[in-house]
Amino acid sequence: MQNPHQALLNKLQNLLGQDAVLTDESALKRLSSDVYSTGTQASLAISPRQHELIPQAVRLIADHGYCIFPRGGGMSYTSGYLPNCDNAVVVDMSHLNKIVEVNPQDMTITVEAGVTWQQIYEELEPRKLRLPFFGTFSGTKATVGGGMSNGALFMGTARYGTGAEIVLGLEVVSATGQLIKTGQAGFNNGKAFYRTNGPDLTGVFLHDAGALGIKTKVTLRMMHKPSAEACASFIFANNEDCVKAMSEIARSGRTEEVYALDPEATRRSLDAPDLRRDVKRLFNVVKKQGSLIRGLRDGFALVGAGRKFVADDSFTLHIVCAANSNESVEEDLLACRKLIAVHNGGEITNSMPKAARANPFEPLNGILGSKGDRWAALNAKVTHSDALTLIDATDKILQSHAQAMRTHNVACTQLYIGISNHAFSFEPVLRWFDEWLPLHRDTPEPAYLASLTEPAANPAARELVDQIRQEIVDLFADFGAASNQLGKTYHYFSSLEPATAALVGGLKKQLDPDGIMNPGALEFPVTNNR
Repeated sequence: MQNPHQALLNKLQNLLGQDAVLTDESALKRLSSDVYSTGTQASLAISPRQHELIPQAVRLIADHGYCIFPRGGGMSYTSGYLPNCDNAVVVDMSHLNKIVEVNPQDMTITVEAGVTWQQIYEELEPRKLRLPFFGTFSGTKATVGGGMSNGALFMGTARYGTGAEIVLGLEVVSATGQLIKTGQAGFNNGKAFYRTNGPDLTGVFLHDAGALGIKTKVTLRMMHKPSAEACASFIFANNEDCVKAMSEIARSGRTEEVYALDPEATRRSLDAPDLRRDVKRLFNVVKKQGSLIRGLRDGFALVGAGRKFVADDSFTLHIVCAANSNESVEEDLLACRKLIAVHNGGEITNSMPKAARANPFEPLNGILGSKGDRWAALNAKVTHSDALTLIDATDKILQSHAQAMRTHNVACTQLYIGISNHAFSFEPVLRWFDEWLPLHRDTPEPAYLASLTEPAANPAARELVDQIRQEIVDLFADFGAASNQLGKTYHYFSSLEPATAALVGGLKKQLDPDGIMNPGALEFPVTNNR
């Protein structure tokens, strides 16, 4: 008599094809770990090629007593998709990577959930179209479905908000195998062009860490790509001036991006010169300028500026302005410069934002530091008025561990990002030397990886990082902060007001009565840990 595991394996292979069902050890190890940690190794994984088959696959997995863990591009560091039970199936969405429709007349694009932000950008670029928010740092690998589950932000965020703000509708498969359509596409004869005809069901499934279902298709709104853009960078002697200046810029609405780095983050971003990357950046800067002479001038200035134009103890702030005329861009730049001057900022070469805009989706070599170190970020979104208080409180936690951090060679960098005109994103990033996880070996370019030496296992540093992360996560909850990539790391369900918790818990129970869809994510009670 066939055992239950083999029975499920055979049925999934018959449904999806043998290539779409993964059982080999190395694949399961990779799919059961993220950038920070490793979960319980999955029993098997599926990587479907047809989104229409996912409801049947989910029903098969559920009927055989397994839990389901949806995974996008894998760039999480909060255990978001990591299995935490013995009978686990990872659903790898990376092969559902078709752009279903680009509709310039209605200004919408519909994609399968495994499409990356880079794919969309390259598809729309020749049409002079773009998403308002158009990608994350990890957009070469990060998928749209993962971004919708985890709070994607950065490119275009200062003006247009996060990925959630540009979604018009979703297709989601629940733990019971139901296909749910949100937005106007959920109505008879409806199309995915409008989100809020009645309650916003699309919003229910955004930032859910995959706990409420598997996103299979996403419809996003597009815009015409601005015809003019300009970048500027500034330097500050202290954090207070830098934070206040960044909030002023964000509130003004004059930029598509505004972000700032502390001295350590600035130093690391300018470290480890890579000639091939600089030449590529130069080429892209030249290509993006309307004038060849201007492009050559700006491109060589970018590369020639090198990485030594910032003092070691300086905070840096970077902006990107974009509009449909050079005059409008210059007006925005001038307004930003005036705001910066009020807070004692001085202008420096704009190499960093110009390079980032010229090459928005670079290979993810940065998943490892220039000396082979690992990193793990945390994120808090607060009001502008709370930003400095939160940063100071986080610094106190770091200071309390300063001696241990020196002993175990653990460092922390900080990144600030403006979100629309109303939210301040604070991102402390802990860095240390430790053995690599599968994603660290699989993600960088081979030449970059070959230039590094993998450190030895460092459980003492890892334990210290775990402790610091937990203290910072608790602090964020005390502040009532929002975060990205909630996964299984941040407080969510335990922090809700009672009436809100009852509503959200009831929704989880309705969509996932047996608790098999990414159990433990968002702190949902694990009702059936199979």
